[in-house]
Amino acid sequence: MKNKTDASKKLWGGRFKQSTDALMETFSASISFDKRLYDCDIEGSIAHCKMLARCKIITSAESKKIIKGLQRILRECDEGRFEFSVRLEDIHMNIESRLREIVGPIAGKLHTARSRNDQVCLDIRLYLRKEVEDIVGELNNMCKALVAIAKKNIDHVIPGYTHLQRAQPVLLSHHLLAYVEMMLRDKERFLDAYKRINVMPLGSAALAGTNFPIDRKITAKLLRFPEISHNSMDAVADRDFAAEFCSAAALVMMHLSRFCEEIVIWNSSEFGFLELSDAFTTGSSIMPQKKNPDAAELIRGKSGRVFGNLVSLLTLMKGLPLAYNKDMQEDKEPLFDTSETVKVCLRIFTDMMKSAKFIPIATKDLEASGFLTATDLADYLVLKGVPFRDAHEITGKTVAFCLEEEKTLTDLSLPELRKISKRFDKDVFAHIAISNSVDRKNVYGGTAKKQVRAQITRLTKKLKQK
Repeated sequence: MKNKTDASKKLWGGRFKQSTDALMETFSASISFDKRLYDCDIEGSIAHCKMLARCKIITSAESKKIIKGLQRILRECDEGRFEFSVRLEDIHMNIESRLREIVGPIAGKLHTARSRNDQVCLDIRLYLRKEVEDIVGELNNMCKALVAIAKKNIDHVIPGYTHLQRAQPVLLSHHLLAYVEMMLRDKERFLDAYKRINVMPLGSAALAGTNFPIDRKITAKLLRFPEISHNSMDAVADRDFAAEFCSAAALVMMHLSRFCEEIVIWNSSEFGFLELSDAFTTGSSIMPQKKNPDAAELIRGKSGRVFGNLVSLLTLMKGLPLAYNKDMQEDKEPLFDTSETVKVCLRIFTDMMKSAKFIPIATKDLEASGFLTATDLADYLVLKGVPFRDAHEITGKTVAFCLEEEKTLTDLSLPELRKISKRFDKDVFAHIAISNSVDRKNVYGGTAKKQVRAQITRLTKKLKQK
């Protein structure tokens, strides 16, 4: 015979005659993961309690007694002494049950003019406010680290790539600052999402509002919400703000994954552009010479779970009628996992980059492969009056000649160049020098050292702003 739990002992069990199936009880409980919301739940309950007292719905003495009990529960949770029960389903019922043990029947008055539906929505919003602040802080730390590395390596030139083929020489600093720009957009997305997270839903009750003469503005002010939800049905059914948070997080992870892919490549012996610290690499169980870029690979891999969490949340919500449905209990695990994953990945990545050693590439090695200054050669011809399409063709023939003769552009003599085009003159060699190629990209946003230094100054000032 299946084990049963007496439904009449549950806080909602008044209309039930049959007991809850034990497996169903475990299946429907969320306390295993929503217990992390205890501080948010208690913060919201204290504010709600103060509002009830100010609106004369409960007495001042009752309010003080309830709040004192809630503060005691908060200490118990903080110190790890609170006993969470699956039988009590979720964080709200666990706290309310314990409150009843501490203060007696008046604990039941705390739930006046609210439902678990608007209560849980409040808890998630309070939770996400803090998570956004933490993630924005981690993004700032990462950007500051990358700007510092860019400043330190301002003279370091690397090949820039398209299609993973060597294309043109760029400053390493310019490459690193590209990711700073991405992360600053990520920061802006989180801050923008914060505006929609920062809306107070409490007072919406189950879906229709409440019969009691509450003042939602009081609660909002106590909880530092600048805005109150305008429609009670939307308020309890809304998880757009959670999906938006996960969307912003997915973009962060996409950017980190792209960067980690480059770190893995750059760290290989074939590229040798940088060396990762022992602290962020691991060895092989069989090959003693190996030093694997596990931190970068794990961050790259964890992007998939964050993408999956976003899809999970969107799929969860796509077919739900208004207002609250039990399906929405499934919003928390992907949300919690997303936030924790993003935060740890940002911390690990920042520390990994701070400890990485970038290896200078000799000019002769840059000149030796990829014909990095071929575009500069074409531009040189344009400056001599040749239409660009013709200059492109001449340069292509020059590269073909180099391949046949197993030479680089800088290996060619002036007579060899003049056989291809009479427009070439002795000043061509300065034009296709690696350092000159970089410094001629002196347009706003370009890779010239002057421009990159200006960007470092701009970003340094921007990252000091709150």
